Amino acid sequence: MERLILKYQHRIYNTILKICANTHDAAELTQDTFVKVIENIARFQGRSSFYTWIFRIAVNLTLNHCRRKTKLQIKSLEAKTVEVSDSRRKLLKDYLSDDNVPDPEEVAQNKELGQIALEALNRLTEEQRAVLVLRDIEGMNYARIAVVLNVQLGTVRSRLSRARSSLKQIMEAFLDEG
Repeated sequence: MERLILKYQHRIYNTILKICANTHDAAELTQDTFVKVIENIARFQGRSSFYTWIFRIAVNLTLNHCRRKTKLQIKSLEAKTVEVSDSRRKLLKDYLSDDNVPDPEEVAQNKELGQIALEALNRLTEEQRAVLVLRDIEGMNYARIAVVLNVQLGTVRSRLSRARSSLKQIMEAFLDEG
């Protein structure tokens, strides 16, 4: 079980984070996913790959969490610290004074664009966001997405089409504002 957790934990966490947009919730939901997997491993019948089964659990937990949550939290661009790596944070002033880091203007622009993209992603419905993350970020094929979300293949295609269209409109509105 430890090997399976180590193999999938980062992909599960990143997928959940992209759907729920909150690092604390994503960490908790990732842990809940693996607890569910451990509790239900005897029920795994091998009708799909283990990867598909565990992603289905993660996505279902995340979508249920998002439905219960009334308000999405969005991080401020005015943070006093910056992510240096997955496990380290650095004071912004120290980060900006370091000659070994990329151009601060470029970093700020990329971070702002990333924030806009995440905010736009969060404006989609949970179903649209889930299918978009699984297809365009995780690279799952339509059949696997249908299994993970427990929907028909045609539903995956229509949700993905609507999600991409909605995301494009949202992004264009953001860019027009800025």
